[in-house]
Amino acid sequence: MKSEQNKVNVLNEAHGKDWSIYNADCIEGMKMLPDNSVDLSVYSPPFCGMYQYSSSPRDLSNCDSYEEFFEHYEYVVSQIARTTKPGRFTAVHCMDTPKSGSSATIGGYKDFPGDIIRLHEKLGFDFWTRRAIWKEPLAVRLRTMSKGLAHKQICDDATLTTVAGADYVLEFRKRGENVVPVSYPTGLHRYAGENKIPNDALAWRGYVGDQKKNRFSHFIWRNYASSIWDDIRISNVLPYEESKDPDDERHVHPLQLDVIERLVVLRSNPGEVVMTPFMGVGSETYGAALNDRKAIGFELKESYFKQAVKNMNEVKSHSNQEDLAL
Repeated sequence: MKSEQNKVNVLNEAHGKDWSIYNADCIEGMKMLPDNSVDLSVYSPPFCGMYQYSSSPRDLSNCDSYEEFFEHYEYVVSQIARTTKPGRFTAVHCMDTPKSGSSATIGGYKDFPGDIIRLHEKLGFDFWTRRAIWKEPLAVRLRTMSKGLAHKQICDDATLTTVAGADYVLEFRKRGENVVPVSYPTGLHRYAGENKIPNDALAWRGYVGDQKKNRFSHFIWRNYASSIWDDIRISNVLPYEESKDPDDERHVHPLQLDVIERLVVLRSNPGEVVMTPFMGVGSETYGAALNDRKAIGFELKESYFKQAVKNMNEVKSHSNQEDLAL
């Protein structure tokens, strides 16, 4: 779809086969979308108090308090509720956030996921699933320099140690009846993750008969249905380093493509619309387009948008590559 630039403040936009992305405030951008027009949305909201992405007053990461963040975030979820089809999903990637606002300090956590759940239930969604994405403790310690994860803290005072907190994927289903099932008559055909499909199951890929026998799809489903995703390839992310501005203090790692592909496959059909309000460098739109969905994304920060354009222009070449997970 093309933007109506006289009605919405779109700073830039780019389009490809089955994808459209916009350098725009997501609230204004989502107003371009009709009611009940989105089949799935996937995104990471700014993790309140932990990272500052830009100096824009429109940026949710610049809220002065946790309460103010949710006051503004409610506008985002309201637009997602309006545009999502009944019976369909929005998926939110989040984590518990340190009370102090810094991942490097000791001081307990706020239940950020719980507050996200309560907001969605208020605005017309049912809380459907929660999955934890496992993170290796030493890698988290080296990345965040969290004192509570240091071995030295065990030696000094173990009561001040913490854990390598999981990321969470929260799924919410909009109330109402889903009129178009997401179905796989021959099972799932591709696996996104580090675990290897057993060799003796490979011959069952795309099996047309009784799906009780489809060992290939059963393997994938057992992993996807788990409440803990412990084989997400942490480094399987889109290029993002070039998107950093000179004054950026930090940049959160983009959401892993394995996570996005699993959500896109489980909650939408090929050809359906997948939207992300916080596009970043294009991970969610890339994952949707790579899996033959129609992707729509909005990103406020210009440098991230420019990197997203580069990444989206690589979708076609990557879609023809052999699936290494097999």
